[in-house]
Amino acid sequence: MRTLSHLCLLAVLLLVSACSVSPSAEGESKQPANAPKHVIVLGFDGFSAASINDGKTLPDMKHMPNLRNLMANGSYTLKNRSVLPSSSAVNWASMWMGAGPELHGYTTWGSRVPDLPSRILTEHEIFPDIFAMVRKTHPEAEIGYIYEWEGMRYLADTLSINYVQPAALSGENTTEAIAPVVNYIKEKKPDFCAVAFGEPDGVGHSIGWCTPEYIAKLTHLDKAIGEIVKAVEEAGIMDETVIIVSADHGGKGTSHGGITMDEMETAIVFYGKGIKKGFVIPESTMVYDIAGTIGYMFGIEQPQVWLARPIKSIFE
Repeated sequence: MRTLSHLCLLAVLLLVSACSVSPSAEGESKQPANAPKHVIVLGFDGFSAASINDGKTLPDMKHMPNLRNLMANGSYTLKNRSVLPSSSAVNWASMWMGAGPELHGYTTWGSRVPDLPSRILTEHEIFPDIFAMVRKTHPEAEIGYIYEWEGMRYLADTLSINYVQPAALSGENTTEAIAPVVNYIKEKKPDFCAVAFGEPDGVGHSIGWCTPEYIAKLTHLDKAIGEIVKAVEEAGIMDETVIIVSADHGGKGTSHGGITMDEMETAIVFYGKGIKKGFVIPESTMVYDIAGTIGYMFGIEQPQVWLARPIKSIFE
């Protein structure tokens, strides 16, 4: 009888313990304590970490003063890794879809549809991405997607997005080139907006990664970063915004797609509300963790099929 009583007590304790643990089977995620209302991603195709890494904890980056300011006053890593192959569609899809090519199915440089069946599909017949998850969690959210490379359109659930706009973002006249971004931010004050530049990838392919011409293109793109940050400030939402700067892959010589660190390592920079200042991210990160971190900021219940891990160390 005493043994039976002990067993009953043990069963009760185990039940209470199980009930006290938050369910995680569906990847439930909580928001940071000081979550932003707006998240803006500035992604740059082919932006290699090697082009700004001079061996210092906070690189000098005289060719990219605006980005350096975001790093000095935000959180960052120069050790983020691309998925393999280190190609464009594969990694842009991973950035938005929170998983690698084995699951979302986009496996080649220019994939427009999955090359192998996506593990699961949403009602929009696409692998669940961050745009769909923000829409599901916040039905009234204003969501924008502005991109330069035409292939980007096929890597996002555009049916979940309010404003989808191709634009020559890397054009010679920076102010004119990014006008669609600046105007959208000022007029709509988007809850979530992703902006995907086609450069410096083009210069990398035509002349070479980390060449003087490549560095000059980064200086040009840095001006765009500065003008977009200014637009957020002028829209009156900077105090409630997190800006993320990211890339799909790096490069070596005049190509990418291989397994060298120059091709695989990129930077991720977080700046804005609730983000630690001057903080170097110590954890290992992957390109798909960007989706997980955005989801965390929006209080999204992460899909079980995602591999992404929110980078929680960046939050104050």
